[in-house]
Amino acid sequence: MTKSNLSIRRILLYFLMSILALFFLFPIIFMFVSSLKNNEMQIIRDMSSLRGILPYGDIGVQNYIDVFVHMNFSRFLFNSVLITSLAVFCGLVVNSMIAFALARLRFKGRTIVLSVIVALIIIPNESVVIPLLFIVNFLGWIDSYHVQIIPYIADPFSIFLFYQFFIKLPKSLDEAAMIDGASPSKIFRTIIVPLSKPIIATVAILQGIIRWGDFLWPLMVTRGESFRPLPVAIQQFFSQDPKVWGDIFAFASMITIPLLVLFLFFQKWFVQSVASSGIKS
Repeated sequence: MTKSNLSIRRILLYFLMSILALFFLFPIIFMFVSSLKNNEMQIIRDMSSLRGILPYGDIGVQNYIDVFVHMNFSRFLFNSVLITSLAVFCGLVVNSMIAFALARLRFKGRTIVLSVIVALIIIPNESVVIPLLFIVNFLGWIDSYHVQIIPYIADPFSIFLFYQFFIKLPKSLDEAAMIDGASPSKIFRTIIVPLSKPIIATVAILQGIIRWGDFLWPLMVTRGESFRPLPVAIQQFFSQDPKVWGDIFAFASMITIPLLVLFLFFQKWFVQSVASSGIKS
């Protein structure tokens, strides 16, 4: 294939990728731009046209100010940050340790445990929330932080992702460490974890997105503003009549920004985990 043909294919590929990028970015751009429009009628008119992504007219940050005036946004933000951070951190520790035991250690019943974990992946959370609600209610956990953290620390999909990564790491690393007298826990801390930054970043992003946007479970187990996260709090705007779309878009924008920051912080390791096929011995 000639250089000119390669250049044409590359240009077409970049053009297609740019179109796809704009397609996926359009809702986010529309949300951010609409949050800056102070004229409610303008926002409603622009919803049905491409003018929704154009920053024109009465532009400002009044909608963001209104969010803080009409509700205790800082409290809801603190709740979401605390719940998501603790759930993701505890999940990384617990799920990685479970996956390490399944991938690197040999014990009776290992295959059965792994099969059960894989089977649990296909069970949706919505199918177990009612039994789980009865359990946490019996324990007296309703309306608290830990009721939104503890039930979802151990995650089958996260365990499986860690397992798939750990099983590809060279076994010679473990053998060399054991010759030097290292225990399995020391091997995990000093060898496996430092090599696992890509999968740790991947699991952190995926679980962070899920926990940050979780709505059904927090709605069921919280009773007031003290422990409710942001996805439940935004329902206050939808209960108003008429709905103030400028405030809704401003609220949604402030919910989205932390997720974008999380992805930008971990994107190098996330892309590395997706693009690589593992370390080969």
